[in-house]
Amino acid sequence: MSAKHPIIAITGSSGAGTSSVSRTFEQIFRREKIDAIFTEGDSFHRYDRLDMKREMEERRQDSSQHFTHFGPDANLLEELEQLFNSYAQTGQGKRRKYLHDEAVAAPYNQPPGTFTQWEPLPDNSDILFYEGLHGAYSTPEVDVARHPDLLIGVVPVINLEWIQKIHRDRLDRGYSTEAVTDTILRRMHDYVHYICPQFTRTHVNFQRVPIVDTSNPFISRHIPSADESLLVIRFARPQGIDFPYLLTMLKDSFMSRPNTIVVPGGKMELAMQLIFTPFIWRLMERRQKALGR
Repeated sequence: MSAKHPIIAITGSSGAGTSSVSRTFEQIFRREKIDAIFTEGDSFHRYDRLDMKREMEERRQDSSQHFTHFGPDANLLEELEQLFNSYAQTGQGKRRKYLHDEAVAAPYNQPPGTFTQWEPLPDNSDILFYEGLHGAYSTPEVDVARHPDLLIGVVPVINLEWIQKIHRDRLDRGYSTEAVTDTILRRMHDYVHYICPQFTRTHVNFQRVPIVDTSNPFISRHIPSADESLLVIRFARPQGIDFPYLLTMLKDSFMSRPNTIVVPGGKMELAMQLIFTPFIWRLMERRQKALGR
């Protein structure tokens, strides 16, 4: 954690909806005139797309079934912690970009599925914002989770997460349902051992719960809409959270536990704006004081 150079990290698995949360933070940063640097967890994968396929095939032949992007072996988690540590201390560090598709890759004259070169972060930023799989990863050897000033988990119930992933990978990336299902099964060991434990280290968790039938996510034709969902928001440290204010502003919400508020799914963005804008104000006030401004 750092007063001068704060870090916010969003962590969640593939298909969880972390990108939607990131867009809300973009709006907050723009409105509050905060110069934020964005970095993605995908840029800390160890292998590009083709090399990952080759590595997976080799390991499959060696009966190593638990090699996935959810686990540490397929990622540069030491480099991720180094970025967080360097930024917290100096406001500097290195990042690169993973080029997901043709549109993103075109300006770099590179094929999709590759990385750009590592480059220094821009100078004089206010905050570092991370979105990816391992923002709250922690082991005795690599402790990414100790650096962010605000850690947010995005965790749909598992069937909804699978539905979102299946639809995204089929429509946006051209995969078959069978291929996506195989990925889900292959990742299950790493999901249980490396993704789920992170949500005990987050400061706030957002979990979307559908109120329609999602019993068989592999045949679902539609992703449950926001209005067909409830949003469960859990605060690890509820001290200082103005729950009466949130209940007033978020109509039809209720408290399910002393540290948990349940909100209609359609009000997710409003809930995030109400909850995180004061967090960011405090981070910026602390930064200004630390810088002597």
